[in-house]
Parts: sequence; structure tokens; C-alpha cells
Amino acid sequence: MRPLARITLLFLLAGGLRAADPEELIRQARAAEDRFDTRTALALFLQANAARPNDPAILQEVSRQYSDSTADTPDLAEKKRLCTKALAYAKRAAELAPHDAVNVLSVAICYGKLGLYSDTRTKIEYSRLVKDYAEQALAIDPNYDYAHHVLGRWNYEVASLGLGTRVIVRLIYGGLPPASTAEAVRQLQRAVELSPQLPAHRVELGFALLADGQRDAARRAFREALAMPRAEKYDDEAFSRAREALAGL
Repeated sequence: MRPLARITLLFLLAGGLRAADPEELIRQARAAEDRFDTRTALALFLQANAARPNDPAILQEVSRQYSDSTADTPDLAEKKRLCTKALAYAKRAAELAPHDAVNVLSVAICYGKLGLYSDTRTKIEYSRLVKDYAEQALAIDPNYDYAHHVLGRWNYEVASLGLGTRVIVRLIYGGLPPASTAEAVRQLQRAVELSPQLPAHRVELGFALLADGQRDAARRAFREALAMPRAEKYDDEAFSRAREALAGL
């Protein structure tokens, strides 16, 4: 092989071995996320994290992909594992950027999802943390639609607990903060106002209205949501819940 050709080959090989550009990895990851290809998005964001460690924005994206991956498996143990990974990355992002509302709310969301696969005591503990972190996110950004969403859902779920359950929770686990269906409706109406294009807000508003006894308004909210295109990874689950609720009205 001629010296010039050898040098050219070595240069090309060296270029191929260079670490990928984090910005290009992020661009590709977000394109995969837009296609709801969570597996590819996660792999790319993990590569970006390796290339640019301790970047809170990348850490938060890794957390989101792990969280969204729970929709792709029916195995409860795997869902819990993915939620645990998501929480670890979310907490690291929030530690590095504690004044970023997205990072802070990610911690709330991860605690909420992980609570689904936990024992009763842990569910109660995580429920308190969901409210705490969501309120912190809202204090940072009062116009953050998903902070209103999480607080709205927390309110109607806690307010909908039966009297017997609330007594047991109070006696054994120390109780939960006050919650009301009216506050749930208020928070979720605000989420819809801020981001009317997202069907998930309308689905949860429907459940808040239903919990508040407003059946006709709940029916309208569910129908409006189901007429909208999918916008997020977990919209399919939200649509399924809305259809089931409508069938019962």
C-alpha cells in the first residue's frame, strides 16, 4: 500500500473511532422519541450521557426514556426495574439543576410510577413525595402544564380514597396531605389551558370531573381527548382509560 493511501486509511479509521458528537446523538434521540421509538431514543441518550456526563438535560431525557419504556413490557418486575432506573437519573438531574422545573417534576413522576409497584407503606411515602416535588416544580414555573397535571391527578386520586382506607392510612401510616376533587379540577383545567394540544391533560381532567360528580363535563372531556391525535408515548394508555370510563357513563 502506498504511504499516502496508508495515511488516508488511518485517518479514516481514526475518524470512525472518534466519539460521536453529543449534539448529533441528542438530535437523533429526539427524532426517535418523536416516532415513539423509546428503545432507540434510550440507547442514543445513554451514548450522549457517556459523551457528556453530568449534563442534567441529558440525564432527564434518559430518565424519561426509562420511564416510557414501562409501556413496552407487561412484566411487573421489569416495569419496577425501569422505574427505579428512571428515578435514579431523575434525581441526579434534579441535584445538578435544582431550579429546573422539568427536572424536579421528573422526580415526582418517577416516584408516582414506582409507587404502583410498591407495598402500601412505600406507596404512601411516595405519594407524599409526588405532591412535594410537583409543588416545588410549580413554584419554579407556575405555568408548567405537567406540574398542574400531576397535582391534579394526585388530588383526585387521594380525594377518591374511601373513608375506611383514609382511616387506615391515618392510623397506620400517619395519613396523607389534604386533597380535594375541586382542586383536582382546577389544576387540570389549568393544564388544558396551558397545553390544549395534549390529550393526556383532557383525559385526567375527565377523571377529575368524574370524581367531582360532574358526569356530563367528564363525558365531554373524554370525548374531546379521544378525538385528538396521539402526542405522547403514554397517550395510548390514557385513551384506553378514557374509553373504559366513557363506556361506564
